[in-house]
Amino acid sequence: MQKYLIVGLGNPGQKYEKTRHNIGFLILNRMAEKACASFENGNFGEILQFKYKARPVVLLKPNTFMNLSGNAVQFWLKRENISLENLLVVTDDLNLPFGTLRLRGKGSDGGHNGLKHIQQVLNTTKYPKLRFGIGDEFSRGQQIDYVLGEWSDDENLKLNERVETAAETCFSFIFAGLANTMNQFNGK
Repeated sequence: MQKYLIVGLGNPGQKYEKTRHNIGFLILNRMAEKACASFENGNFGEILQFKYKARPVVLLKPNTFMNLSGNAVQFWLKRENISLENLLVVTDDLNLPFGTLRLRGKGSDGGHNGLKHIQQVLNTTKYPKLRFGIGDEFSRGQQIDYVLGEWSDDENLKLNERVETAAETCFSFIFAGLANTMNQFNGK
């Protein structure tokens, strides 16, 4: 049975815990809750291994900080002998409205430093990505403050439901595959 590696991008530490840039961590935390399991410290990050409908799954929250995420991804792909088509990277996206989900099997980094480093280390853009829209409600030159800022009150009202849908998307990717999951969840 093929293994799956689901990587949630974010930055380690309490300082970043509730920021928009850490949506990948938040979504993986929801997956862990649904699996009734806990993360443990491992190489390059926090790791959780479990089975979902008989499929072996590795969840990874890298502790390398966003800009070096590729090191963690490459390590766990090799260590667990996981193919690129069974890798799913979960990340924030400024170009999508808040809470919008977009799953693709390949594509550019879109200016995202975490994706940029993964692409550089893996030497490809051909791996699945789940992008979670965080919107672009910031003034010129304020992008870093925005992504590293905490969710607004309005966003917090909807965040739980959107994270739940994103976690369901990840589970669907594992069980139903990329194409079926794209048809069911993209734009939702």
